[in-house]
Amino acid sequence: MTNQENPVQRLIEEFKKLPGIGPKSAQRLVFHLIRRPNEDCEKLAEALSRLKGSLTLCSVCNNITEVDPCRFCSNPNRDSKMICVVEEPCNILSIEKTGVYNGYYHVLHGVISPIQGIGPDDLKLKNLLDRLKGNQVEEVIVATNPTSEGEATALYLSKLIKPLNIKLSRIASGIPVGADLEYIDAVTLARSLTGRQPL
Repeated sequence: MTNQENPVQRLIEEFKKLPGIGPKSAQRLVFHLIRRPNEDCEKLAEALSRLKGSLTLCSVCNNITEVDPCRFCSNPNRDSKMICVVEEPCNILSIEKTGVYNGYYHVLHGVISPIQGIGPDDLKLKNLLDRLKGNQVEEVIVATNPTSEGEATALYLSKLIKPLNIKLSRIASGIPVGADLEYIDAVTLARSLTGRQPL
């Protein structure tokens, strides 16, 4: 029996395509589903089949949403003077969990990466500039990851936004809580020293 004919192996192969799922995890997930009642598997299959069909990009911020504009852009209680720029929609969820940010968002759907052939034109930048020119935005927070690509994207954004006379800030990066200085790499430690806070 080939892998294509074996439904167990086919599902294992599909799960292995997901980020963070290796062969063992994929196998565990499949055998877990086999033990579950049919209704649970049917609910999962229905949720997966509806996923792509019911989602769209928010016309304002590019977040993945079921309704346009998304729940953040359509919320009048959010601070319209702030926009937090993130790489991917999942970054919004991380920021929302902190409970300290109440402004709007803008999703780039990637970062500048010449090695991967991704340039500024491949990012969702046009509607960000439209929002900044025609709005009362006072601050843009760049929340790209502290990678070389994230830094390159932040630098590019600063060149675009600074001429608009809008306050531009970058999320802080440095030593995580609970870490030991002995095991921190030099770049992270240097960033922590440069971005130090007054006590």
